[in-house]
Amino acid sequence: MYIEKDPEILELQKFHLPFSGKLDPDNRWIKMKKEIPWDIIEAKYASIFAKKKGAPAKPVQMALGALIIQDTCGYTDRETIENIRENPYMQYFIGRPEYKYKKICSPSTLVFFRKRLNLKTMNEINELICKAREDKEKAVIEDKDKNDPPENKGKLILDSTCAPADIKFPTDLNLLNEAREKVEEIIDVLYEPLREEQIKPRTYRKIARRDYLRTAKNRKISLKSLTKSVGKQLRYLKRDLKVVDRLIDKSSLSLLNKKQYKDLLVVQELFHQQQEMYLKKEHRISGRIVSISQPHVRPIVRGKASAETEFGAKISISIANGYAYLEKLSWENFNESQHVKEQIEAYRQRFGCYPEVVLADKIHRTRDNLSFCKIKGIRMSGPPLGRPMILGKIEARLKKKLERLEEGERNAVEGAFGTVKRRYSLDRIMTKLKETSESRIALQFLVMNLQKRLRLLLRRIFIRLFSENLSCLACV
Repeated sequence: MYIEKDPEILELQKFHLPFSGKLDPDNRWIKMKKEIPWDIIEAKYASIFAKKKGAPAKPVQMALGALIIQDTCGYTDRETIENIRENPYMQYFIGRPEYKYKKICSPSTLVFFRKRLNLKTMNEINELICKAREDKEKAVIEDKDKNDPPENKGKLILDSTCAPADIKFPTDLNLLNEAREKVEEIIDVLYEPLREEQIKPRTYRKIARRDYLRTAKNRKISLKSLTKSVGKQLRYLKRDLKVVDRLIDKSSLSLLNKKQYKDLLVVQELFHQQQEMYLKKEHRISGRIVSISQPHVRPIVRGKASAETEFGAKISISIANGYAYLEKLSWENFNESQHVKEQIEAYRQRFGCYPEVVLADKIHRTRDNLSFCKIKGIRMSGPPLGRPMILGKIEARLKKKLERLEEGERNAVEGAFGTVKRRYSLDRIMTKLKETSESRIALQFLVMNLQKRLRLLLRRIFIRLFSENLSCLACV
């Protein structure tokens, strides 16, 4: 159940402090709160709850505000709750009417906040934050004659990257050893009610552990010894899975908790994948599992100098008017050139017109995309396909200058990736569940855009004060 509250921002004079103090109106949390359209978010958040069933849920200002504080400051769940309890500005930001030295909720509640504010909801909130009044006035096309198509305006920058998950670097040998150990724990649980009826099946866990360490402890492992060790672990795991099947006939899967049951399903799929790669002598397979605790994570081949392969979600973003929009998120690798049309159409829905220029790297410049841009009157950066055109000296110089200029403008997306990875921890997603990880990734772009709005606000204030001082000096 959710009880809708008045989303009107609490006035600073009405916020009660026990030590008879006052909040500074120039504080970042107070200014940031004014930049968020709480009334629209409140209506969207309330729609996901039943009106008359269940206990009352936490208000959206508390849920979203706590997550924004966490990503802005880089706190863990526990640190977020503790800092909110100690900071009156943060308590005002999340909608409390007065300062209380009491926890707003338990740290585990933040997990439920991320589940409720999922990827779709976070993207909708990000759209609302990015649509400032001045941006609307510049972007919305007001044509008196609706039959005439709107003029193309603005620039759209496209690129993609990977958001690595917090997992141990996966190797076939380590994955099989971990899977075997988890199945052995499941065997112990299933055998417990049958202890007096039959002898416990042999699992050879000590021998399997010894065989694993014999290879894993070596500094340099030859391909022959590694293949041999992987084959042994596969046979041990196959035997253990057969034991589980026999025990299930006499025991019950209800003895397992949710985590153990999920691990059993993941291990079974992992075994089939590893066995297929072992028999075919290959190292690639569709939907490859690289983590038992996070089976949704996939290897993303990027070919970068620092890491050829990353393990996490692949994301594609677009930048328009300085704001970043998360266009696509997938745990499977995808070709970003296949989504250029969708991103251009999304730009048209946001601003009422197509972009004048699309700045993208070489992989986006397919014949299909170039043909689509030509039909819509959009110019895509970079040289045309086919043989190079013969140009005069002046034309070649101007073309080269334009390419350098657009390449410099396209660096804005690389700067956005660097900012969101280094400042907002996109380089290591610490959440474990699939839905909470997606929410966390979208939230980091939301917070980055919110910080940009705050910087633009401070810049406008500084310009206004500077112009007023100049006018005063001119009068003197």
